[in-house]
Amino acid sequence: MYRPPRFDMPQLELCWELMEQASFATLVSSAPEQSPTLLASHVPLYLQRDLGERGTLFGHLATPNPHCAILEAGEALAIFSGPHAYVSPRFYQREDLVPTWNYVAVHAYGTPRILRDPGDKRHVLRELSARHEPEEGWSPDRLPPGQLDSKLRGVVAFVLPIERLEGKAKLSQDKADADFTGASEALAASDETARATAAWMRRLRGA
Repeated sequence: MYRPPRFDMPQLELCWELMEQASFATLVSSAPEQSPTLLASHVPLYLQRDLGERGTLFGHLATPNPHCAILEAGEALAIFSGPHAYVSPRFYQREDLVPTWNYVAVHAYGTPRILRDPGDKRHVLRELSARHEPEEGWSPDRLPPGQLDSKLRGVVAFVLPIERLEGKAKLSQDKADADFTGASEALAASDETARATAAWMRRLRGA
């Protein structure tokens, strides 16, 4: 990912936080010897921070998804897109500036491995549900055993140890204080996504 120094977000904790906030990721895999050579799937992933130097991702794909056939073919990329917003020149004090887009994103690279053991697959389904359900919420364990086994056959669970992590926060760091303040205040008064973008702006400006 193109990351000018002023927009680089190298802090591991910030990358992890964004990945957990925006856990519905885009998983991209390449297999040059096959056709198509590039496949992307939109998939919920969960991060286990304490497994590996940079953490480890877990998820699953539908068994009929052709992505499964190339999942272990080599390095894959998981793209996490955080808050983003259009920034109008109207927000600035200066009159010679142009529109831009503020955003936060993380790219996680690693070589996926399919989890073939039914117990491992069950754990991934259970953990994904637990991270999005309220306490004492729904769990795959509530399904009758036969139905759960059928559901497990319908998915391919995988693990992706993170080998490389790139974080980018393009949040008006290159703007003067007055223009930065104008942009952050305008976004803070806008819709939910823009407000989340403004929160990241203010947070990193003070870092």
